[in-house]
Amino acid sequence: MTDVSSAPLAASDATATTGAVQDMSGASAASAPAAPANGKTPWETLPVTVKVNGISHGPMDVPAGLMMIDFLHETLGLTGSRLGCGQGICHACVVIVDHADGSSETVRTCITGANYFDGKTVRTVEGHAVRDTDEKLTLAPIQQAFLDHFSFQCGYCTPGFVNAATVLIEGLKRNPVARADLEAAITAGLNDQICRCTGYVRYYEAVRDVILRTPGCIKDAK
Repeated sequence: MTDVSSAPLAASDATATTGAVQDMSGASAASAPAAPANGKTPWETLPVTVKVNGISHGPMDVPAGLMMIDFLHETLGLTGSRLGCGQGICHACVVIVDHADGSSETVRTCITGANYFDGKTVRTVEGHAVRDTDEKLTLAPIQQAFLDHFSFQCGYCTPGFVNAATVLIEGLKRNPVARADLEAAITAGLNDQICRCTGYVRYYEAVRDVILRTPGCIKDAK
């Protein structure tokens, strides 16, 4: 009998969220899932060393089929990144990857293996607020703006919006836009984020407010 005790967490997550259990007893070789792009089978392990919110983790061996969302939740205990669609569509799960040249991008963790992040610097939603020596927590400007504008209702998509907006604002600091092009820039920066509650207007208003208050984001700002 085949030992399935080491099956990847992604498979168990899919079963838990959909209630579907696939019958593999009659599966043919043609219907078997393809190996990951790294050439490893899901139950093999790969070394990962990653810096998350300024803290280095690893080296450690993780299953080749382990998604980053599961690594964050189960290995690092960082549960702020949300597993929504599980298919890379809603972008609730995105984290920020910082590059050596100072640029950054969002990456979907529900469809990206943990081993992809080996050697990378990552920020999750837990990494934005600052806690001082008196344990007082100060939210990042975009987090506070989302609260001030009542941007969200259930809040499930908010971590993704926080990260996407952060990448947008940091990008505008490096490459500012004209005031006339601001709305298009906000739309482009947040277009991938899906919210089922609010209609997006207050999210966009909050981001616009932060951009207009942040020096260097607008070319023609007085």
